[in-house]
Order: sequence, then C-alpha cells, then structure tokens
Amino acid sequence: MRNIYFVGTAGSGKSSLVSAYKEWLDMNGIDSIVVNLDPGADALPYPADIDIREWINLQEVMDEYALGPNGAQVVCADLMAMNIEKLTDAISGYKTKYVLIDTPGQLELFVFRRSSKMTVDALGRERSMTVFLSDPMLCRTSNGFISSMMLSTIVQFRLQMPMINILSKSDVLNDDELKKVMSWFSDPDALYGDMLDNDSDPQTVIGMELFKAMESIGAFGDIRAVSSKESLGMEELYAAAQQCFFGGEDADTD
Repeated sequence: MRNIYFVGTAGSGKSSLVSAYKEWLDMNGIDSIVVNLDPGADALPYPADIDIREWINLQEVMDEYALGPNGAQVVCADLMAMNIEKLTDAISGYKTKYVLIDTPGQLELFVFRRSSKMTVDALGRERSMTVFLSDPMLCRTSNGFISSMMLSTIVQFRLQMPMINILSKSDVLNDDELKKVMSWFSDPDALYGDMLDNDSDPQTVIGMELFKAMESIGAFGDIRAVSSKESLGMEELYAAAQQCFFGGEDADTD
C-alpha cells in the first residue's frame, strides 16, 4: 500500500485531480482508495472511501467553540491528530495498492500544523509521496512562478517526502503560455532571462534574489502538465509515482 498526498493552494484543483486520477487508475485495473482530509469540504467530485468528516465536522466545530471558518479549520487540523487512530484503522481495513489522500484546501493547515507530521508518520512516511499542484494562473508570470516554486520547496522541506511537481489545470493556458511555463521548470536560464526583461519591477528584483537561492538548492527540474477536465497527464503522473516508489519499474504489472 502506497500513500499519495495531493497538496496545493486553495483552488489549485486537488480534489478534481484526485477524482480524475482515481478514474484513470480504475480504467487501467489498478486498485486504489480515496481519503478526504478536508473537514470543511462542502462537496467532493468523487465518492470518498474514507472521509474525515465522519469524525470531524467544520460547522459543528464552529458552533461548539464559537469560531469563524478560519479558526475552526485550525481546530479541525488539531482534532485530526486526536482522531488519527480512527483514520489509520479505517485505512488498514482496505487491501489496496494506492491510497489517494486529498488534503485540506488551505495548504497551510496541512503543511504547517503538527497534525500533518503525525498523520504522515501514522500512515507510513517510508511508503508515502507528495504531489504538489502549481496553480497555472499564478505560474503564468515569472514572479508568480517563483512564488509557486517557493511554496513547493517549503512543502517538501516540511513534509520530508519524495515529491513531484504538477502544473494543474493546464487547459486554462494557451499554447504559448503553457510552453513558456514548462520551459521555466526545465530551463532556469529561460526564467532568468524573462525576469531580466522585467527588471524595472521592484518585485522582480526580489524575485531574482529568490531565484538565485532556489537555483543553488536545486529547486528546478521536471514537472508534469495535467488537466483533470480533459483527463490529460494521468499516465505521466502514474509514471512519476512509479519512479518515486519503485525506481521506475512498474510494480503493478506483477
């Protein structure tokens, strides 16, 4: 059993990607289950096999503690750690190859809370990986791209797991925009050149310093463009997961 955590900013398309990837796995005869860890989700685009809302409900927390939605989300994140045994027991009841874990919409609630470390450790860090979703609307400018890469690096630092980068909702970009963004991931020199073209912007000056820092730690590399709406990139996502877990060998052919 391998755990795949889908992490990204609010609106980056985590739940939609989980749904599309689950459908692709089913179509290819690869068994998986879906776990929803967002207690505030109003509706999900997939039928969750395990749903944290069975034990923790955002509205109930708001009412009990007289909190607004943001404060209640923080409390819910901590309550998740208190219910970790219920979660692990529920997952252990399945015999499956992959556990697709849809994390809370607000990235910071999962990445920066102690409950995330407890969750990852309880489910088995050694058999887990992260899929980080970069929002294409943020990545379409050089400064926005650097911001997204910073978040990606921080997520990997905090979670301490193998990670692959995904450009989600790639269908919203036109061909030229998609080509440019993809080139920024694989060719830092191209990104640096585009940032120089905007050096009159004070934010870009800061961005260039951040670029140098991230280049020095090797933050740039491969990315996969996916579209949940058009079911594109699912095979590439699967291949990347196989690389993380099994060194590129397809363990599901046995």
